[in-house]
Amino acid sequence: MLFANFIDLFLESAPWLLLGLLLAGMLKMFVPMSWMHKQLGGHGFKSTLKAALLGAPLPLCSCGVIPAAVGLRRSGASKAATTSFLVSTPETGVDSVTISYVLLGPFMAVVRPIAAVISAVTAGLLVGRDEQFQEIKTQAADRCHTHNSSQPVQSSCSCEKESNSTCSGGSIKQHKHKHSGTANVECCDSTKDIAQELQGAPIRTRILKGLHFAATDLVRDTTVWLLIGLFFAAVVQTYVPADFLAKWGDGILAMLVMVIVSIPMYICATASTPIAAGLLLAGVSPGAVLVFMLAGPATNIATLGVVAKELGKRALWGYLGGVLGVALLSGVVVNYLAAEFGFVVMPQIGEQNALLPEALVYSSAVVLAVLMAKVFFDMLLLKRAGKSSCS
Repeated sequence: MLFANFIDLFLESAPWLLLGLLLAGMLKMFVPMSWMHKQLGGHGFKSTLKAALLGAPLPLCSCGVIPAAVGLRRSGASKAATTSFLVSTPETGVDSVTISYVLLGPFMAVVRPIAAVISAVTAGLLVGRDEQFQEIKTQAADRCHTHNSSQPVQSSCSCEKESNSTCSGGSIKQHKHKHSGTANVECCDSTKDIAQELQGAPIRTRILKGLHFAATDLVRDTTVWLLIGLFFAAVVQTYVPADFLAKWGDGILAMLVMVIVSIPMYICATASTPIAAGLLLAGVSPGAVLVFMLAGPATNIATLGVVAKELGKRALWGYLGGVLGVALLSGVVVNYLAAEFGFVVMPQIGEQNALLPEALVYSSAVVLAVLMAKVFFDMLLLKRAGKSSCS
C-alpha cells in the first residue's frame, strides 16, 4: 500500500515537476541575470510583492515550483523574492481559484489568493531581514580581513584555472584556494549570466541549452529532497486515517492540527480543494480548511529541504514563520467573518475529472524517472572516480 501510494504521488507530480523544470530552464537562457537582479534582487517590499504576484497565477504544484524557484534564485533574485515566489505559487493559481469557486463558493475563492499573497510577502520579508543581517556581517568581516591581512581577498575565480587543482566531473560550485588569506567564492555554470552570453544566438539553441540545464543541473539539485518529500507524503496517506482531520472540528486547535499534518504531506493547491470540501462536509470549520489549503502546498518536506539548501537554515525559520503565522491568522479571520457577517462557504462535491490525460501523466513519469536515475548513476560514477583520482 505504501509503495502504491508513493507511485500514485509520483505520477501526479511528474507533469507539474517537468513543467517547473522547463520554466526554470527557459528562465535561465532567456532572462538576463542583470534584469532579474534589478526586478527581484532587492530585500524590500516592492521586489517581494512582485515575486508573489508573479507566482500567484502560475499553475505549478508543490514539487513543480521547486526547480522554478531554484532557477529564479540562480538568475539573480534575492532570497526574499525567491521565498515569496516559492510560497505564492503552490498556495494559489488560476486553476485552483476556479475550482475553489465551484467547490467552496465565491467567498473562499476571493479569500484564498489574498491570503496566499499576504503569506508569501510576509515570509519573503522575514527571510529578507535575515539576508540583510548576514550581508552586514559579511561586509564587516571582509573589511576586518582586508585590514589585517597582507593577502588580497579575491572576488572572482576562473573555472578553467580551478579545474586543474580539483577533481573533475560534475558542476563544481565552490573551490577552496590553497593560499591563505583568500576567500572561497562561487563560480562555474550556476553563477554565469548565460542569457546575456547567448544574446543574439538562435532561439532553438537557447531552448536546447535550457532543456539541458533543466535535465542535468536542476534535476540533480532537487531529486533527493523531492523523493524524500514524496515518501513522507505516501506515509501520511497510508497510515493517517481519512477522517483524522475531521475529528478536530473547529477552533485554533483544529488549525494547529492542520499545520502539523500538512508539513509531511505533498499536495498541490488544486488537489487540496476537493479534500477541503470534504473536510467542510465532515464538520471542519472554514478557517481550519483555509489553513490546510495554505500550509499544505507550501510546507511539505521537499520544499523545506530545498529552502534550507538553497537559502540557508536561518531562512527556513523565516519561511515557516511567515507561512504558518499568516495561515493561522487567516483561519481565525475567516471564522470570524463567517460567524459575524454570514459569509457562506458551500462545499459542492461532485465527480472530478482528471486534470491531465493519462498518456501525458505516464509519459511524464517515465521521463522524470529516467532523468532521476541518470542523476544517481552520475553520482555513483563521480564517487568512484573521486576515490581513484583524489586519494
